[in-house]
Amino acid sequence: MEYLAGIDLGSTSLKVIAYDLAGNAVAQASRPTERFNPYHDHPDWAIWKPQQIWGGVCESLKEAIGQIDDPAKIKGVAVTGMGMDGVPIDKDGNWLYPFISWHCPRTEPQFKWWTENIGAERQFEIGGNQIWVFNTALRLLWMAEHEPEILAKTQKWLLIEDFVNFMLCGQHGTDHSMASTTLLFDQRKRVWSDELIEKSGIDRSLLCDPQPSGTPLGKVHAKAAQATGLAEGTPVVLGGHDYCCGTLPVGAFRPGVVLDVTGTWEIVVTALSEPVLRPEVREMGIPVHSHVASPDLWSIMAAAVAGDMLEWFRGQYGLEKEQSAEDDDWSGLMKLAEASPPGANGVMFLPHMSGSHCPVVDHQSMGAFVGLRNIVTKGDMLRAIIEGLDYQFVQIVRGLEKSLGVKPQRFVAIGGATKNEFWMQNKADMIGKPIETPEIAEPTPLGAAILAGIGVGLYKDVQDAYEKVYKPPKVYEPDLELTKKYRQWFKTFEGIYPSLKNLNAQLHGLQSS
Repeated sequence: MEYLAGIDLGSTSLKVIAYDLAGNAVAQASRPTERFNPYHDHPDWAIWKPQQIWGGVCESLKEAIGQIDDPAKIKGVAVTGMGMDGVPIDKDGNWLYPFISWHCPRTEPQFKWWTENIGAERQFEIGGNQIWVFNTALRLLWMAEHEPEILAKTQKWLLIEDFVNFMLCGQHGTDHSMASTTLLFDQRKRVWSDELIEKSGIDRSLLCDPQPSGTPLGKVHAKAAQATGLAEGTPVVLGGHDYCCGTLPVGAFRPGVVLDVTGTWEIVVTALSEPVLRPEVREMGIPVHSHVASPDLWSIMAAAVAGDMLEWFRGQYGLEKEQSAEDDDWSGLMKLAEASPPGANGVMFLPHMSGSHCPVVDHQSMGAFVGLRNIVTKGDMLRAIIEGLDYQFVQIVRGLEKSLGVKPQRFVAIGGATKNEFWMQNKADMIGKPIETPEIAEPTPLGAAILAGIGVGLYKDVQDAYEKVYKPPKVYEPDLELTKKYRQWFKTFEGIYPSLKNLNAQLHGLQSS
């Protein structure tokens, strides 16, 4: 039996899962990802400790591999996970400073400098990036200003996935999808941008040479084998950004397939056959990055806060204990929502409780219930939240159609929300298309394992891998009569934000003062 391992570096946990070639998990383990705030003068500054990241990966690998009779059966390993965060490494392979976490606000001045001197428009034209305060290049500028001695000793700045690869095999490298997150990558040429590097003053030699995902990087050396339980000589293959890797086992790497990942955030992902770097795409808050599936593909990620608002409602207005003795809290609440009629008795919800991120970028916008009357029930309000989130999903999809020319042919959903059958059915009714929910519990590390399999020749390409790991999905078919009603109600929903925009800006100003 031959196995492949995927390592997933998430913000809450470090996971290792070994799969057979049919995509079945045969061994797994995880450790928490620990975020630290060690600076007394700056309590909001957040870091990851390299020793904790590497230690957690080692412990997880040892535990998972201990569930397999022969470590040599693992034929390849690849890493996926979060983007942007990096660590400086000296010529002897020692880390010199902790990872500055994406939670850390210390690079606000560098964000302002980049916005004023390079500009959002030019940045997007070259790199397809939205400029975010946690982008890699801004960390490098911060180090140059505040820790120049450390940066002078640095041989390479390794993104967090590249750091784990380096610890496994001793080689420096990065893939196109991770390079895309740095603000320094040219999306058309797939190389570091001369213009962005020159304008920023960043030393190109600090950056690893970008290569396609699925490229063999090196082999597990003796020290790493002892620390992890992997067999010495196990191939290490370049993985990629987590949301891209998650598309591979569910077939969402082909243009026309839309992947909906819903948890705390809702992330809508689709593939492009060319980098569409037009202003209307930037204005929607969407980044365009290189895909892990092929050097001929790019990906977009449209993100908006979602499940967090249901958690808020549950926390504030969940069922009393005596009401939920027979059912868990969520089950009882969903029964209330399902009992409310489509349209939630005239109640609508604007899902901007954490601002608006996509398809409208307005961080001063706020959430709102409209249509409240004295006959409205708790179930109506909960259904209005779900419908509001699904109206937002429709807005995002329509924005992709208009700005990117995306023509959705299939919708695939993964993430925690797929356990909520009422939510999934409402989403299908709203969009008017079937929604597939594949029976794959951990698609992201499986996507990394697929890239490892391609790198060592066990899969011909991503299509071959997908066909081998494919699991028949549950399919939610839309009620097309409801779809017609929702299309009418959607016009009313779209009027809520512009009607409240100025009022929310005023309220935001009052809160800030």
